[in-house]
Amino acid sequence: MSLTSILSADAIENAVKDCQAPDSFSYKKFFQLCGLSSKTPQEVKDVFQILDEDNSGFIEESELKYFLQRFVPGARTLTEAETKSFISAADDDSDGRIGAEEFQTMVLS
Repeated sequence: MSLTSILSADAIENAVKDCQAPDSFSYKKFFQLCGLSSKTPQEVKDVFQILDEDNSGFIEESELKYFLQRFVPGARTLTEAETKSFISAADDDSDGRIGAEEFQTMVLS
């Protein structure tokens, strides 16, 4: 399964272009622009599984840094500040990583 089987390639491209400048990434705006926030809970879980590169059931800080590159190869990495704010926005149990349920809540709320 690929991200483009769930999200449109054009929408992904627009979302990544919108946050090209360092420290311009807003996860809420990104999820809206790429169309993820209007997907079903199952589709959001499918996207989570694609983003969870090591299949640990969590997206760790090291994976999150390359978040945009999972959508568009060659996109920039997230800055440390963006990565930390992304994790803290979703990490309800304060374990320093984002689980599938936390990701789903973050995307769909």
